[in-house]
Amino acid sequence: MYTISKQFYFSASHQLMGLPPEHQCGRLHGHNYLVEVVLRSAQLSRHSFVVDYGDLYPLKEYLDSRFDHRHLNDVCSFDTTAENLAKHLFDFCKGRWAETVAVRVSETPRTWATYEEDSQW
Repeated sequence: MYTISKQFYFSASHQLMGLPPEHQCGRLHGHNYLVEVVLRSAQLSRHSFVVDYGDLYPLKEYLDSRFDHRHLNDVCSFDTTAENLAKHLFDFCKGRWAETVAVRVSETPRTWATYEEDSQW
């Protein structure tokens, strides 16, 4: 199997509702998000790619237009956890690139949430 990945960035604020008042994530705050899409294929294209990295540009456009420098609670129809963002972005990517096997979202340098098609990648 061949596996590639590409990282994208955006900055946004959010607030997780329903948490105890003392919980830091219940307060309005922001992150510099890192998003990584992982794609996998047993066969390469005629140009010897899993997917051409340049063909992943629609994900950058989507992140920039929908999420970058926005308040996620205003633009998302789901709780704005990293886990839910990973699932949402996985669905976006899978709908465009069948080779998508996972999307990872980081809110801080030491935290990651992953949504994956299966655990075999």
